[in-house]
Amino acid sequence: MTDQTEAEGAYASSKKVGERLAEARKAAGLDLADIATRTRIPQRHLEAIEEGRYNDLPAITYCSGFTKAYARALGLDEVAFGRDVRVELEDYRGITHEPQYFEAADPARVPTRALAWTAALLALLVIGGFVIFRGGLLDGLGGRDPASVAAGTETLEAEGNEALVATNGAAPAAPTAAPVATGAVVLTATQDVWLRIYEAGGKRLFEKTMVTGETYQVPEDATNPQILTGRPDALRVTVGGREVAPLGPPEKTIADVGVSAAALAARAAAAAPTTPAAPGTAPMGTPSASNAQTPPGAARP
Repeated sequence: MTDQTEAEGAYASSKKVGERLAEARKAAGLDLADIATRTRIPQRHLEAIEEGRYNDLPAITYCSGFTKAYARALGLDEVAFGRDVRVELEDYRGITHEPQYFEAADPARVPTRALAWTAALLALLVIGGFVIFRGGLLDGLGGRDPASVAAGTETLEAEGNEALVATNGAAPAAPTAAPVATGAVVLTATQDVWLRIYEAGGKRLFEKTMVTGETYQVPEDATNPQILTGRPDALRVTVGGREVAPLGPPEKTIADVGVSAAALAARAAAAAPTTPAAPGTAPMGTPSASNAQTPPGAARP
């Protein structure tokens, strides 16, 4: 019995992890679509694991989590498969490629001196045309520099605001920024997703494949915590209980993205549009020139 077990172990070790998973899947009468439905892993990633094409995954770190989920879906020992795929990854990363050699440059392909002088002349013509165009623009502005014209425009806007104050009795309302949520940052997995949380100095705070519904709270005392994941769309991010925008586009690997409350607030402030108040709007309760009451006995214009 011991000899049979050793023989089975030697047979398993002689085959790649992907080959063993493919054989177990076919023996169970399942196809890759069934495994993709059970594990919620894209079918193209499962194909890459079976064929040993680890570079086709969003990141090498996904190999262990995807392989363990694949084995779990088939009722196999996920711990053993995770260990075996890590051994394969060490060999996979250690593959060296032969150096590539390039031929020396062909002197016949080197640009001639006449071509170099022609390119320099064209560059001088472009620069001279720009200078002439800028001079014509200044002449059209009455010899004034565009910066002074912009300053004059700001002065006119300020005078217009003063005129509104004199007419309506109040200055135009300044745009107010949207309130930014503060508090604890919580990441909730809407699908099975691998992620790593680390500080700016490289210290790892959290790394695992979160299952659907699992949550993780970013430590508030962490130094500039950041995230690495290939599925930002599978994470729901809340700050102080309020949901914020996703950390990145769907199925796009992101790295060095801040997940502190301050960093998320800065992203929200940068993305929030500002809407200026409509000029000429009189404050509530202030009569305008058209609806002002006429004193008794006075002729109405």
